[in-house]
Amino acid sequence: MPAATEAHHRRIAEMTYASVHPLYVAKVEKKGRTQAELQEVLTWLTGYTEQDIEGHLDRKTTFVEFFAEAELNPRAELVTGVICGYRIEELDNALTRQVRVLDKLVDELAKGRAMEKILR
Repeated sequence: MPAATEAHHRRIAEMTYASVHPLYVAKVEKKGRTQAELQEVLTWLTGYTEQDIEGHLDRKTTFVEFFAEAELNPRAELVTGVICGYRIEELDNALTRQVRVLDKLVDELAKGRAMEKILR
């Protein structure tokens, strides 16, 4: 597996949450899951309400801002495995790891995993 580079970390830090949220929605809906289920996953990980998410979308916050304002679930550290070619537990950049945890949770939702297993 490739090591995450500083350029990779910088690219993630500069991305806006608004640029990926529609991709998350499309991914889960394509697989028969709902936006409400996606919101449940987002709330579990970040503590954000639906209104909080809408605010981030409206403000086009970067992932730095998105996760800086979040109250991360302490059980998020239990999310492990490979996503986007990176092993989550081996990522040394906290922000990159948080984004990849979110990606992994969305992926598990889209793959039909039971909500109680996703939300560990």
